[in-house]
Amino acid sequence: MVEAMAENPKIGVKKPFKLPPSSSPPLVKSPRLPVHLDAPDISPAAKTVCKVLVRASPNDVEAALSATGVVPSPELVQEVLRVSYNYPSSAIKFFRWARQLAKQSAYSWNLMVDLLGKNELFDQMWNAIRTMREEKVLSLPTFVSVFGSYCSAGRFKDAIKSFEVMDRYDVEKDVVAVNSLLSAICTEENQTSKAWEFFKKHKEKIPLDGDSYAILLEGWEKEGNVEKAEVTFDEMVKRVGWNPENVSAYDAFLITLVRRGQSAEAVKVLLEIKNNGCSPGLKFLSNALDSLINQNDATHAILLWDIAVGNGLVPNLIMYNAIIGLLSEKGKIEDSFRLLDAMVFHGAFPNSLTYNLIFSCLIKNKKVKEASQFFREMVKNECPPTPSNCAAAITMLFDGYDPETAIDIWNFMVDNNIKPMDASANALLIGLCDLDRLTEVRRFADDMLDQRIGIFESTMKFLRNGFYQQRGRFRDSYDSLFRRWRDS
Repeated sequence: MVEAMAENPKIGVKKPFKLPPSSSPPLVKSPRLPVHLDAPDISPAAKTVCKVLVRASPNDVEAALSATGVVPSPELVQEVLRVSYNYPSSAIKFFRWARQLAKQSAYSWNLMVDLLGKNELFDQMWNAIRTMREEKVLSLPTFVSVFGSYCSAGRFKDAIKSFEVMDRYDVEKDVVAVNSLLSAICTEENQTSKAWEFFKKHKEKIPLDGDSYAILLEGWEKEGNVEKAEVTFDEMVKRVGWNPENVSAYDAFLITLVRRGQSAEAVKVLLEIKNNGCSPGLKFLSNALDSLINQNDATHAILLWDIAVGNGLVPNLIMYNAIIGLLSEKGKIEDSFRLLDAMVFHGAFPNSLTYNLIFSCLIKNKKVKEASQFFREMVKNECPPTPSNCAAAITMLFDGYDPETAIDIWNFMVDNNIKPMDASANALLIGLCDLDRLTEVRRFADDMLDQRIGIFESTMKFLRNGFYQQRGRFRDSYDSLFRRWRDS
């Protein structure tokens, strides 16, 4: 169809906007196309019209519409068309009926073109475009819709030919038009190479901008094509230079490098971007963090973080917790504490997750003194440790000869009803028993049984060995405790 248009010398001949042949069945599209049932807030008049379009037979649509008494203002027509994509045949008849009663706006026409294109009724779509030209309501947004419809239908050559004939319809083929077509092509899966070929053909004819390169770079990012991304980025720098507004391009290129395991190169590029007075956006930092967490790469994560944040990016709490979690998992305690101290300057106040990530790191790395101090800071800042961290900390503190802090953690759990308590309770009993503090074991064990906190069978066996080694009254104390445990 577009080929004929491009070659037809009678392109300017008037051709009325007409309905598809009556033999053509209405095209039922996928659920992504909107219908009035998806829009409960439409006006009563629009709802009345939509019911007619759905229920009336094709030959009776116009008579049924006239019987409603509804006046088809441009606003009403727009409202109806937006939710009539699944009923193209009826929508066409509605629009023809509305045009007979009131002049329709350019926006209404564009909706009609979009509806026809999305339903792949391309002959009718071009008929509408010709009529729009005659009524002088044709503009670039019309062709943007055409590009999108052809590309979503997989007809990329027709989308490109539509661009080529724009000037015959008195619409300028400028950089915005180029970018709109590039975007329409790159939106589809694995089609960036087609956009690239189109781009190369027109880059000398039309002055392109940073957005042109950003669209291509986002396409290469989606496809994971590092080689093409590098070529595109290098050409962007040569042709349009470094521009602080090209954030999307910087984001896409850096994310492509990180996702494909080239984080060292990403660090170099980020430094180059920074040294030229530019910066990526938070999208880069967020996506890069996700990838580096999946790659378990804390080294490059903190390098990229420090450069980006030092260049003015302001991370949020979620991003801080993400990198602190990665750093803590890899045992980079100093960096975790450094970021914890920096958070408040960016308005990202640490929460319980932040503190627990670092507390867990201190526990795993057996930092007894630091964990003890950090626990007290957590309590002071009303960010309590999780039950699992409590249990792990109690065990670590007994092993590290700090039983008093271990007891403090247990007492904190009891006082603040931090549940579940079973793991921490058993860790406490074993730790005290290991130190032969059997009187305290009995006292804590009785309290636990009173509160119906579970004492494990393995713990009771461990306690039996500890109590029986002392003989005398301690054996009797254990036997009494055992009976209480057995009967609980």
